[in-house]
Amino acid sequence: MINTLKNLFSNKCPNCSKGKVFKNGLINFGLGFPKMHKNCPNCDFKFEKEPGFFFGAMFINYALGAAEALLTYLIAFSFFEKTFDLRIFPIIGTVIIGLSIFNIKLSRLIWIYMFKNYSK
Repeated sequence: MINTLKNLFSNKCPNCSKGKVFKNGLINFGLGFPKMHKNCPNCDFKFEKEPGFFFGAMFINYALGAAEALLTYLIAFSFFEKTFDLRIFPIIGTVIIGLSIFNIKLSRLIWIYMFKNYSK
């Protein structure tokens, strides 16, 4: 389990643990949509099983964003006098937008790893 999580956060192929899933790595905050290999450069494992395969990754992305927003609120509300201060919303929005590319990549990697054949 620890090895799987290490490979997931290292942007490694779920099949061979050597090739990279994303061309620029998991932590790369460049502009534009992340570039993803169609197949593993090392073992030729196909990442997108069928058209629309990554539709489910949207739900993981939503959960990541909600968890980050809640965590940001829990950290930020201690800096304000009132429990519900409207100045917290721009802070939460900035964090969510800032981590959006990371969330897209991480949610796709989680989705790929969920459908990996673990019976080997």
